[in-house]
Amino acid sequence: MPDTAKRARVRVNASTAKPKRRPEWIKISPEKEEATKKIRKLMRHKALHTVCEEAMCPNLGECYGSGTATFLMLGDICTRSCKFCDVKRGKPEKLDWHESERVAQAVRTMNLKHAVITSVNRDERQDGGAPIFAMVIRRIHEIMDDCTVEVLIPDFKGAMEALKIVMDAKPDILNHNVESVPRLFREIQPQSNYAVSEAVLRNAKKLMPSGLTKSGIMVGMGEEMDELKEVIRDLRAWDVDILTIGQYLQPSRNHLPIERYYTLEEFAELEEFSKDLGFRWVESGPLVRSSYHAAEQVRGLRG
Repeated sequence: MPDTAKRARVRVNASTAKPKRRPEWIKISPEKEEATKKIRKLMRHKALHTVCEEAMCPNLGECYGSGTATFLMLGDICTRSCKFCDVKRGKPEKLDWHESERVAQAVRTMNLKHAVITSVNRDERQDGGAPIFAMVIRRIHEIMDDCTVEVLIPDFKGAMEALKIVMDAKPDILNHNVESVPRLFREIQPQSNYAVSEAVLRNAKKLMPSGLTKSGIMVGMGEEMDELKEVIRDLRAWDVDILTIGQYLQPSRNHLPIERYYTLEEFAELEEFSKDLGFRWVESGPLVRSSYHAAEQVRGLRG
């Protein structure tokens, strides 16, 4: 895709506040130059994007260094304006119907045993780009029968048909992040809706009862601990199997400020609380993101 879109930043009133000093327990792994260069070269060669780069993931060095990445499909321009996200926003290009094949071939080139694929939101389309998710799931399973596939999907604005298109392709893990607590949705992700996210996760399990469902939350955006635990209870009630909890890190001064950093003890408390509720797998820590240790999760749960 031509790099014609300027990176749009979400303006927030508090963006002029002095950034909080990052605590010593948040240590980002440095990039391994050769491994990182190899992944970046492959992505540029196949005209692909990764959420690792587009969203400035703090785990880029660790993941690229181990030869893996999270693919970002449906282009690199999002139709939503979430205040925590660094992905470009604006009017996207036309869908590239050959993108799924290039992703599948990149998965084969990288010899991945578990592929994680996400996308920008494509709200201008009734199907939200769901057919391309289905195409890449089927194609990876076709050319690499030992590779499991995890898809982190948008909410498709609640369109059941779009979700069914994805689930019919039988992903090994269906992931949809709620991101935060209901009270903050309008402020930090104004085009999203908690009830719609609930419907996505509930219906995904109904459409594929034997499949694994997953969701994630970022902390430090202004939520209270009791609100956070209520969302975790909701996710378990929706039959979500896997939960990720990580610290929000402000991508730039123009994004939502960090209200506070959670301590390691608080992350441990949230992990214990979640496990006691019955989640089959919980990742809770400052640098945890949706695809963090994803391969270990599916291996641990599938055997």
